[in-house]
Amino acid sequence: MSDGFVAEFEELFGVAYRSAYMILGDRGDAEDCAQEALARAMVRWRRVGKYGRPWVARVATNLAIDRTRRRKRTVLRPDDGDLADPRGDAFAPQREELIAALRNLPRRQREAVVMRHVADLSEAETADALGCSVGTVKSTVSRGLASLRADLGGEWALEA
Repeated sequence: MSDGFVAEFEELFGVAYRSAYMILGDRGDAEDCAQEALARAMVRWRRVGKYGRPWVARVATNLAIDRTRRRKRTVLRPDDGDLADPRGDAFAPQREELIAALRNLPRRQREAVVMRHVADLSEAETADALGCSVGTVKSTVSRGLASLRADLGGEWALEA
């Protein structure tokens, strides 16, 4: 493997990790999701290599959302104590609220908002990944953020 390839995958790991961590709030789980996203990218690299950053961000985000769904399926018994948040994460309630609001968005809006504001991809990279124009990305993200603002209320500061 060339040094350029290794450097590119290190950058992709950072994108995947940030995307997953913003949703999960747990470093270990975020690393697992990032590693899984990179493994999937490696297998499909010939097809996804030209738009690796947005593809990896989308996959890591989807894996993180799936992981939160599995967490919710865990049944707690009254004697388990507070297992819902063993890390004592102060942002867990807000994160859960954000994830629920993201799930309420149409798929395309959710993907656009996550790529732009969670994975921090450019409008051009997001457009490339979604197969649409930059203008479509702008309007889709704008509508998605407006829906999130309406769902989450005034205490959330969501940038347009």
